[in-house]
Amino acid sequence: MEFKTSALTIVETDKITREEWLEYRKLGIGGSDCATVFGLSPFSTTRDLYYSKIGEKPAIEDNDNWIAKEYGNRLEDFVAEVFSMVTELEVFPVHRMFKHPVYQFMLADVDRFIILPNGKTGILECKTTGQHSRDKWENDAVPYNYELQVRHYMAVMDIDFAYIACLMGNSENDFLYRLIERDLDFEQDIIAQEQYFWEEYVQKRIPPPYTESGDLVLESIRRHYGNNSNSALTLDKEHAKAIEEYLALHEEKLKMDRQSKEIEDKLKKLYAPILDDMKNAVSAVCLAGSKEYTISNKPSFRTGISKDELEKLKVHFPDVYNRFVEKKESRRFSIKAKEI
Repeated sequence: MEFKTSALTIVETDKITREEWLEYRKLGIGGSDCATVFGLSPFSTTRDLYYSKIGEKPAIEDNDNWIAKEYGNRLEDFVAEVFSMVTELEVFPVHRMFKHPVYQFMLADVDRFIILPNGKTGILECKTTGQHSRDKWENDAVPYNYELQVRHYMAVMDIDFAYIACLMGNSENDFLYRLIERDLDFEQDIIAQEQYFWEEYVQKRIPPPYTESGDLVLESIRRHYGNNSNSALTLDKEHAKAIEEYLALHEEKLKMDRQSKEIEDKLKKLYAPILDDMKNAVSAVCLAGSKEYTISNKPSFRTGISKDELEKLKVHFPDVYNRFVEKKESRRFSIKAKEI
């Protein structure tokens, strides 16, 4: 299908390998990078994005979510097909990577395009997710990282509307789509934020500061620097204030943990007589005046192997042990202070 746009073509993506495609992505910021630039990605930090753009590979390559990624890639065609059936709109791919004609650090590799009956062209972004994410789509909402992605695409392609289609199960009720209309003021904010990231960090080779949630930052540091080298060093005194704040908060947490344990002990003393009367029953009812209390003591089970049995497995069946037992590094961060 003939496709006209003011965006500039970088490469025809159906004629290059995935490795070559990844290299082209280093030329600028793509739609899926936009939320990361804003510090709002649930998956990566701005520092991770910076490293990927300058070609610095992480010390540890994690493939924990490779199934989810492959699942999404394989179902992209199906999601587009369902969207077309539901909306009766014409949907088609364009196998090209584009860049903005003015802000050429802004890239776009769009899933699909749409043709309306009046001839106008729109964007279709195809997503898959699980039922655990359904609440993020309630009341016509769209996950913010997806909205930023398509707004980036609309800016690059000079297109006025986009649809985000999402499949989160295997029934018609598990398919939904949302319309996003272009907002030029919002778009200028996106351009400015991406331009700052590209020019002030990537082009100057200056790593951006960590601003995201603690867990995301710690995982980024672990991935980038790798496993423990058993080395020791002396830090600059500029860290002293953060260290003192850490020690004060840590002490406060210890006090709260002790209080929590005391409360937990009191709770156990209160419900022990109830369990004694329930014996081996999994539920009970207590009537007291105008109130009825329902008590549950249902068992739950999980499979596992004890440490002793694991050691026996290692000794007697080392091949099985090495095949199925995964060793993961964990670290316990601590700070101790002393007068010198």
